[in-house]
Amino acid sequence: MTTSQPIVVDSVSVSPDHYIDGQRVASASRFALSSPIDQRPLGQVAEGLDAHVEAAIVAAQQAFAAWSALTAAERKPYLDRFAEEIGRRADAFCRLESNDAGVLLSRMRHGVVPRAMLNITWFAQHALTLQNRPIETEQAHHIVRHDPAGVVAIITPWNAPLMLSTWKLGPALAAGNTCILKPPEWAPLTCSLLAEAADAAGLPRGVFNVVQGTGATTGARLVSDPRIARISFTGSVPTAKWIAQAAGANLVPCSLELGGKSPFIVLEDADLDNAAATGALMYRNAGQVCLAGTRLLVHARVADRFVAAMRGYVEKLAIGDPRDEATEVGPIIHPRQVERVQGFVQRAVAGGARLLWGGGPHPFGAQYFQPTMLTELRQDDEIVQNEVFGPVLTLQTFGSDDEAIRLANGTDYGLGGVCYGATEHATAVAQRVRTGFIWVNSFGIRDLAAPFGGIKRSGIGREGGDWSFEFFCDIKDVVVPKKPFRASFSQR
Repeated sequence: MTTSQPIVVDSVSVSPDHYIDGQRVASASRFALSSPIDQRPLGQVAEGLDAHVEAAIVAAQQAFAAWSALTAAERKPYLDRFAEEIGRRADAFCRLESNDAGVLLSRMRHGVVPRAMLNITWFAQHALTLQNRPIETEQAHHIVRHDPAGVVAIITPWNAPLMLSTWKLGPALAAGNTCILKPPEWAPLTCSLLAEAADAAGLPRGVFNVVQGTGATTGARLVSDPRIARISFTGSVPTAKWIAQAAGANLVPCSLELGGKSPFIVLEDADLDNAAATGALMYRNAGQVCLAGTRLLVHARVADRFVAAMRGYVEKLAIGDPRDEATEVGPIIHPRQVERVQGFVQRAVAGGARLLWGGGPHPFGAQYFQPTMLTELRQDDEIVQNEVFGPVLTLQTFGSDDEAIRLANGTDYGLGGVCYGATEHATAVAQRVRTGFIWVNSFGIRDLAAPFGGIKRSGIGREGGDWSFEFFCDIKDVVVPKKPFRASFSQR
């Protein structure tokens, strides 16, 4: 079978081809990659055509019978080895994603790669707890089974390709499904390296497949196929609407995580310095983080002090090459995304918003944007209502808890949130915010056992713990009566 020469990025070699049925598969159609760091070309990557999607679906179907027949305990060694192989390639994963997606190298080393490994091993272990869960009633013994659903399509975004791919693959594979991963076209390289790790771990052929390409071609063909049993997608609302429509024609369940416009509430009794330091974290990954608290809602009595404190932290942020361990804010992924971010800011200023800091491109490079804060905004302003996905925050003030909650709940999104204040007070306010999750006096605390997902336009479904398995499995109740059963048509 014809394969392509590897792409070499920062001394790391990776195949540009698909991974289907345990083999590398080239394509006559290819698309170009460039690094957001300095726009240098990275190489040409295989684009998935109908034939590639078809081959991946057939391979996954054929592998499903044997893989699903294994018990969770029998699948676990494969998945543990998969995680080990990711660990063996840790430096390569870090270098690739930093160059391909602009993610901070330090964040890859200390956060993303360890989390990717945990995503695989934790769900492999948790699957052991799901086998034949009993429910005892007076009449019957119920055996609740989590049976694998079939072939799963996984579509991941460009802001966290490795972490989000493993976050979905972990429970899908542990449950006994076979998977087809469609990486983001702007940053597919770590997903290709993930296939190498799976192959080295000895995952049976067809259990895990990678088909690269655009959403309009490869993704569309994949999600519209009736042989797909589940679709797990993280990305934009417009794309999710199209996926849901295509899946609906085949009644295929979808899990959709769609980003947010999360509130960051600072109450009058908050630790302002701590809140301000956390506020500066919202610029990490150049603001390309779906769960970031991008709408700062600050009590009017403390707003000036909070802004001064946060300005001090923002001015110290190191902006530059993400491969530099000292860098704290790197580039925006793509020129089109830079234009989108710049457009939001320009329209807001033209509409009367006031810049507190930032507001335009950063001199470090073409795809770098200054950490930006805008204020003097109306609740219905575009930049308050819509996700920017760049290093841009908004600031509004409030005078009471009720007003804070009204502002917090006043968008069509509901993914995450942050609330700073005296613990009891902040907790009470947090519980009134309509969102999938919210951090009190903290940010970014995650546990794989806890539910993750949004409400309203931020998505459908939950990932994590039992919630992941409830999506990736067909839940079956085997009912065994405790007393002899005799059929009767009599009415009593």
